[in-house]
Amino acid sequence: MRRAEFCRCQNHEVHYFAFLAAMGLVATACVGDLQLDATTTSTVAESTTAPTGTSPPSSTTPGTLSGPASWQQLAPVPTARTDGTVAVHNGSIYVVGGFDEAGRTVDTVEVYDIGSNTWAGGPPLPVAVNHAMAASVDGRLYVAGGYTDGLGGATDKVFELEDGGWIEVVSMPGVRAAGGAVGVGDKLYVVAGVGQGGMADTTFVYEPSTRSWDELPGPPTPREHLGVATDGRVIYTVGGRVQGQLLDAFEAFDPDSGQWAVLTGLPTPRGGLAAAVTESGIVVAAGGEGGNGTFSEVEVFVVALDRWESLPGLPTPRHGLGVVAEGDQLFVVAGGPQPGLTVSNVNESLDLSGFAAGT
Repeated sequence: MRRAEFCRCQNHEVHYFAFLAAMGLVATACVGDLQLDATTTSTVAESTTAPTGTSPPSSTTPGTLSGPASWQQLAPVPTARTDGTVAVHNGSIYVVGGFDEAGRTVDTVEVYDIGSNTWAGGPPLPVAVNHAMAASVDGRLYVAGGYTDGLGGATDKVFELEDGGWIEVVSMPGVRAAGGAVGVGDKLYVVAGVGQGGMADTTFVYEPSTRSWDELPGPPTPREHLGVATDGRVIYTVGGRVQGQLLDAFEAFDPDSGQWAVLTGLPTPRGGLAAAVTESGIVVAAGGEGGNGTFSEVEVFVVALDRWESLPGLPTPRHGLGVVAEGDQLFVVAGGPQPGLTVSNVNESLDLSGFAAGT
């Protein structure tokens, strides 16, 4: 038996244990002033609100991998780029837009077939964008927002892939860039990033069946250049930056309750990273940049243990990369190997099916 401490449910932020209980991951929670007791079904270390400012990297427990424990080099991306958007859709990886090696914002779309390790050209996006956000939702691929003019001119436009081409759907309620997009159920969520006038404090939600948008609270820590990922139930936001300050913020959103939870902070604060959740429910944060270079760190959050662990670092440290998972296979695509506008065509993968938490 264990008892959760008093929760301060303010601005849609809830105690981590209340959130885990709502997700069925631990059976102890508190709601407002009410404390709830139940038999604990998994071991979760109690933690308080994570710091959200810069801090020195904290230690992580090394996780272990059975089977292939090293990164695999895959067929390179045909167009070297950075700050594109990447999503898995119908068993393939789509790489959309970004900056090319000349620093131009491109409309280029390339599609990686995971099974055959081959690339093919996709239909160009109607508008060239960088720092856009893409996600697959209920069998449909969407690309939302981004910058259309260098790092200015954020857009509210949204495109859907249909019959081998792109169609424009209803625009977002406002402009958005350098955030993240995920699909949960039959809805598209556009989270964090840069909005009109600064850091976005709302989440845009698109419902294809009604072709309409709604607005929900954004993460407790508004920021850009962060990682956004989902396991299909919970939306995670990790790392990022605000005015050059690297953050360790790690938060989770429950679309059913509309509540955010603050989780144990990312061990290595960074921006320009990306994130994914594997089929086994492991949250992975990889890459990024800071004042002294790019990050090779790959850190994973084990939800059932409420802790971060480390994995073998990226063979090619970079920022502005795409990180996606298909099953328990992690893919890290393109990105800049040096801070600023640099590009690569690197395509690497790591098999996490044999991941075991450290002790």
